[in-house]
Amino acid sequence: MAETKKYISAEELATHNTPGDLWISIQGKIYDVSDWIKTHPGGDLPLLNLAGRDATDAFVAYHPGHAWAHLAPFHNNLHLQNYVVSEVSKDYRKLVHEFTKLGLFDKKGHNVLFSLTAIAMLFSLCLYGVVFCHGAVVHALCGGAMGFLWIQSGWLGHDSGHYQIMLTRNSNRFVQVLSGNCLAGISIAWWKRNHNAHHIACNSLDHDPDLQHMPFFAVSPKFFNSITSLYYNRKLEFDKFARFLISKQHFTYYPVMSLARLNLFSQSFFLLSSNQDVPNRVQELLGLLTFWIWYPLLVSFLPNWREKLMFVACSFVVTSIQHVQFTLNHFSASVYVGLPNGNDWFEKQTHGTLNISCPPWMDWFHGGLQFQIEHHLFPRLPRSQLRGVAPFVKELCKKHGLPYNCTSFWGANVMTLKTLRAAAMQARDYSKPAPRNLVWEAVNSIG
Repeated sequence: MAETKKYISAEELATHNTPGDLWISIQGKIYDVSDWIKTHPGGDLPLLNLAGRDATDAFVAYHPGHAWAHLAPFHNNLHLQNYVVSEVSKDYRKLVHEFTKLGLFDKKGHNVLFSLTAIAMLFSLCLYGVVFCHGAVVHALCGGAMGFLWIQSGWLGHDSGHYQIMLTRNSNRFVQVLSGNCLAGISIAWWKRNHNAHHIACNSLDHDPDLQHMPFFAVSPKFFNSITSLYYNRKLEFDKFARFLISKQHFTYYPVMSLARLNLFSQSFFLLSSNQDVPNRVQELLGLLTFWIWYPLLVSFLPNWREKLMFVACSFVVTSIQHVQFTLNHFSASVYVGLPNGNDWFEKQTHGTLNISCPPWMDWFHGGLQFQIEHHLFPRLPRSQLRGVAPFVKELCKKHGLPYNCTSFWGANVMTLKTLRAAAMQARDYSKPAPRNLVWEAVNSIG
């Protein structure tokens, strides 16, 4: 006799949303992943952000077909009551299935070879120019080349974090640490933790770390309520100091982007020195140590402090292009507070992203981020396939009345600045008093 299915309501499922009691629903089945969170390859944040809710579309987006076989041990023999699938989700899952049958998730192209070749050439050029050539102009150009190297290593680290770009897992891990930790000084463990949280809760003001840049930037006046970041587990204070900076953010946007790399350096060290459970912590630290040996050593070969500072400044300014690119895709898009529900995965990803139009020969410049909508919907899809699937995504958005936002690189810059200016103007509304910042008042006190 077949066993009678046991059902629970969505409200009861929602009560199981803590690290020690964590349930999720996938295709109407309930899975207890309370223990799995400790060893989940994607980290704990994706599971925590999806705890107590349906996670089907997120699971489909992030996992290959063979991952379904690993779900069975976590099934607690419960099912979700009144489980329904929206028409958008049905079409989205069909599209994932079609792309899988076509083998698109396995066709990686030659981007890795081109990127590694470019990185090797740029590194050799910088090394030769700094050590064997003379002249401030040459050394400044070498600094710019270093910036381009960091950009290319960034695209490589980004891709290797989403899917296996090499033949084996070990070689993929080697490229991750090489491109991120060793060459760029950025922990790949920090990046994966941050980036996975961003993808799961794209443009959620309280869950997406890529929008949480207080006190420097606020893309929405909702930040003026000092909302609590559930990524950093602290309140993002909107005090007088934050008001001062944010009221001028449309002017400081590009200068701050030129220094954004400092934040990535510090975030990497903060994570690796924290009490968080970081896989391969020693390996990560050794990779960062490698960067902080070779980069200062290379700079030390320059003849004087003026050229040393110029080299560092040029490398930072050039790589700021990539930091701008990261923000263009999301700063001017729709935002919300909270987490996406199981049946609005497609909708949240399309509303929270912006594509950048460019000809195919410029794809190298954007590293796949020009197809941000496609990348967010199919994060495992190699960047060489994004242009080919874009028409299918655009058609699906049209069918369901969803936005497919796309503009030029310059247009995206204008949209971002308009978003920042709009929030800045509201921050200047001194009729809404901000909390006192005693440090700020002490610095600006007279007498």
